[in-house]
Amino acid sequence: MTDPRVSVVLRPLDRLGAAVIAVVDSLGRFGTFLAMALITLLSPPFKVGALIGRLHYIGYRSLLIIVLTGAFTGMVLGLQLHLTLSRFGSEAFLGPAVALALIRELGPVLAALMITGRAGSALTAEIGIMRITEQIDALTVMALSPFRYLVAPSLLAGLLSFPLLTVIFDVVGLFGGYLVGVELLGLSAGTYFGEMQSFVRMDDIMTGFWKSVAFGIVVTWVCTYKGYYVGHGAEGVARATTQAVVLSSVLILLWDYFMGSVLP
Repeated sequence: MTDPRVSVVLRPLDRLGAAVIAVVDSLGRFGTFLAMALITLLSPPFKVGALIGRLHYIGYRSLLIIVLTGAFTGMVLGLQLHLTLSRFGSEAFLGPAVALALIRELGPVLAALMITGRAGSALTAEIGIMRITEQIDALTVMALSPFRYLVAPSLLAGLLSFPLLTVIFDVVGLFGGYLVGVELLGLSAGTYFGEMQSFVRMDDIMTGFWKSVAFGIVVTWVCTYKGYYVGHGAEGVARATTQAVVLSSVLILLWDYFMGSVLP
């Protein structure tokens, strides 16, 4: 019989060990899920119809919210940066300041967060409902791979949609900054765009591009995984959807910091 004093000492270690094992098990399933999705994505036959459907679901239907958030982000940047730069007599640098803030940081991050909130949550809920209504099991019984019809097209659609939507976000944001800085606050259009052309380099554009590609993988990976391994019933779908949005948002911010530290 175990000494009660020994049990008191070992119980926290037992719980800690169980928690570590659960985390390692989750990471292993998470990595295996992505590996299976990539293998399926690179092996024929390719489901073009499913890909087009996912592009419409993730990309096209997110367009309106991307345009709205891009416009108001650019307008806020134009107003705040003009107020700041005017204190140093440097209003001429408003164009490059808005452009660099959008292209390197805010464009990829805010676009990814908006797509996560609109399309990522819906993606998790859709796959989760298919799981609890046994539609995914039915695909497996018919010898049809759920990864080929659901996960791989979503991953590829994320890879294509995120950079395109980020470009739209950046362009709309630049014109939002133009509207405030030039049309409302009196800066000349030549100064706004001319200085932007002088200071924005190809490295800045590629940094935003690689971030948007990485965010596309992260968001579709997390959201499809949470939907695929959803819990029981409507409560399980709701919990998985919330977890997918929160985890995707946190990973976007963490990965943004990491890539911002590594990329030029």
